[in-house]
Parts: sequence; structure tokens; C-alpha cells
Amino acid sequence: MFELLPTMDLFGLTLLLLLVIFVIAIIMTYIKIVPEYQRIVIFRLGRAIAVKGPGLVILVPFIDKGLVVDLREQYIEVSRQTCITKDNAPVDIDFLIYFKVVDPMRSVLEVRDFKGAAIGIATTTLRAVVGDIELDHVLARREYINEVLRSKLDEVTARWGVKVTAVEIREILPPREVQEAMIKQMAAERTRRAMVTEAEGKKEATIRVAEGEKISAILKAEGEKQAAILRAEGVATALDMVNKVAEKLDSRTILLQYFEALRRIAEAPSTKIVLPMELFKLIAPLEKLSKLVKGSAEES
Repeated sequence: MFELLPTMDLFGLTLLLLLVIFVIAIIMTYIKIVPEYQRIVIFRLGRAIAVKGPGLVILVPFIDKGLVVDLREQYIEVSRQTCITKDNAPVDIDFLIYFKVVDPMRSVLEVRDFKGAAIGIATTTLRAVVGDIELDHVLARREYINEVLRSKLDEVTARWGVKVTAVEIREILPPREVQEAMIKQMAAERTRRAMVTEAEGKKEATIRVAEGEKISAILKAEGEKQAAILRAEGVATALDMVNKVAEKLDSRTILLQYFEALRRIAEAPSTKIVLPMELFKLIAPLEKLSKLVKGSAEES
């Protein structure tokens, strides 16, 4: 009997230790350490009473319940949606929705499944927006569609305490025949640009050649002009010098020059000699001088 008492004491101690561990574990579940990017919404007996955090938050065991809300920006990936454009062309569009919780209490109380509700509103709005735009504009107006989707979603999610920060379309896939036509159009556009570039290059080369020839002709004309001016100045200088020398010559000197010229003419093989009238005028003084000399000789 005495041997059974230590055994019962050991069993009791073990049971007590397990009970203490169980109570501590339960208490620890009601002690929360909330990070900076999270908040905890506290419900007491089913009633939302407060939003607490960050830091240490202690809940009343078996009475309080806490729901953790993440305040960081998150995104929802919306799978490919088939939409019909205004000109009845089907396009497949997938996009991303970026959002963040700005009011933890309302995000818990006002909507049950925010992501599901946001996807439903986004797809409905996307089909309405694309249905008012033609296919060519759908491909070219991504930013417009993004902004319309963001504003429409933000209007609805504002009452849920959620802010939609951005909507980004990842891919727009038109029908296969439209893609083939776009590829052909792109190839034709590139060919046209190449031809335009080549034509512009030839035009630029022609202009540069013409400008070079123009400059060359101008320089050549300037050179000829300068040469003509120099030749004219030389002739004028020579004439001026001849004129100055001629002013110093008397009639006898000119007559001697005439005789010298006549002598050279006479030496030529020509049978005819043309004498200028001025020569006889120059000979007249010599004739008078000869008569005077002859008269003086007869008187003596």
C-alpha cells in the first residue's frame, strides 16, 4: 500500500504538468504579436470592437477572436477573358488588379470574399468597356482601358475599405486572321519606311552633289573674275605707262619710230606696203627743213 503512493503522486504530477502546459498553450494562442504591415480586428462575443496593432495584442481567452488583415499592396490575377468589340471581333484579355486595404474593419465587415467580388466586377466592367470600342482602338488604347477599369473598381471597393491602386492589361489576343493581317501590315509598313529612307538618302546625296557643284562653279567664276580684273588692271597700267612715255616723245622721235617700223615692213616678203596717212603729216616738217637747208646753201 505504501508502495502505491509514490506511483500515484508521480501520475498526479504528470497530469498536473500536462494541464499546465495545455493552459499555457491556450493562453499563448490569445497573445498575438502583430507586425507593422498587419492589423488584427477583434471580435468579442461576435461583436467587432477594435482594430489593434502593430505590437503585442492580448485577447481574452474564449471570449475574443481576432482576424488578421494584411495592409500591404496585393494583386489579383484575372485569367483570360473573351470580350466582343464594337465591330463584333472577339478578343482575349487577361490583366492584373493591384489593391491595398485602407480600412481593416470595413474590409472584414463589408465584404465576405473581396478577391472574388473584385474579379466579378472587373470582368463585367471589362466586357462593357471593350464592347464600346472597335478592335483597332482596343489594341491601341490599353492605358484608357486600364484607367476605366481602375476607376470603376475603385468606386465599388471604396465602400469595402479597399483601394484599387492600378489595373494592368497583360495581353490582348485578337483573332488569328487579324493577327496575320497585322503581321502583313507591319511588314508592308517596314518596307515603306525602308523605301522612304532610301529615297531620302538619294535626295540628300543629290542635294549635296548639287551644292558641291554650285560651290565649285561659284569659286571658278570668282577666280575668273579676279583674273579678269587683274588682267584689266595690268592692261590699264601698261596703257598708263605708254601714255606717260608718249607724252614725253616729240614728233621727230615718233618719225624715227615710223621709219624703223617701215624698214621692218620693207624687209617682209610682201609685195604691197600700206603707209598710214599720219606718216605724210610727219614728213611735212622734214620737207620744210630740207627746203630751208637747200635755200641757205644757194645763198651762200
